Amino acid sequence: MKRLALLTLALPLLASARPAASPAKTEVTWLGHAAFLVKTPQGIVLAIDPWISNPANPDKEALQKLSRVDFILVTHGHFDHVGDAVALAQKTGAKLVATFDLMQVLVGAGYPKEQATMATAGNVGGTIQLTPELAVSFVPAVHSSTFRKGDAAPIEPAGTPTGLVVQVKGGPTIYHTGDTAATSDMRLVGFLFPIDVMLACIGGHFTMDPAGAALAASLVRPKVVVPMHYGTFPLLAGTPAQFEAEMRKRYPKAKVAAMKPGETRTF
Repeated sequence: MKRLALLTLALPLLASARPAASPAKTEVTWLGHAAFLVKTPQGIVLAIDPWISNPANPDKEALQKLSRVDFILVTHGHFDHVGDAVALAQKTGAKLVATFDLMQVLVGAGYPKEQATMATAGNVGGTIQLTPELAVSFVPAVHSSTFRKGDAAPIEPAGTPTGLVVQVKGGPTIYHTGDTAATSDMRLVGFLFPIDVMLACIGGHFTMDPAGAALAASLVRPKVVVPMHYGTFPLLAGTPAQFEAEMRKRYPKAKVAAMKPGETRTF
């Protein structure tokens, strides 16, 4: 009886001594160019700048394989960022998160109207609480934003280009720069939203090159930087090796996490 009593007393102590289960992580998958999938611990799936069929993506059936996407986030109107947004929305029912102007343009191009409402439209300076777990903020990007519905169609304005800050409750804060130059506004981005993961364009020609991206990182002060928007076309000549060298000079505190298209990392 004494042994049983002692065992009964010891059980709660043994249970408390067990290591606590690790909290669920946020998954970030790079699909090439500027296209990312983000899956939160609660299972919400975001597609950011979903040019999923881009030439750098080795999985040519990636678009067909995607069965769940809850929100599609688009930084600006260029074809290599809007990408497969309309087809993906029609397939999955995903809601569109974009500036008000870009949203109207994409609805005109076939994005389902009921999935593109004021509830998820925003603009620079605004934050949208998508779910209790998830918020997205629009921040400045220095670039242009136009859209063409087809090769023979005229080019039309598509609102203000933006970067996007994704905040996961209990998880990472992720900053997708969109297409941009390094700008002093980035210091304010890092001040307002301490960034865990920065998804930074490094290709040059149309956006920051490796040196410019390293300067941007030094202003934002993220923990991790994932280079993107390079190598898809010959003009986008910046490389992760060049970026890492510039980061050692500009901001060695941050880790450079160069990913391969199709690769997933957890944060």
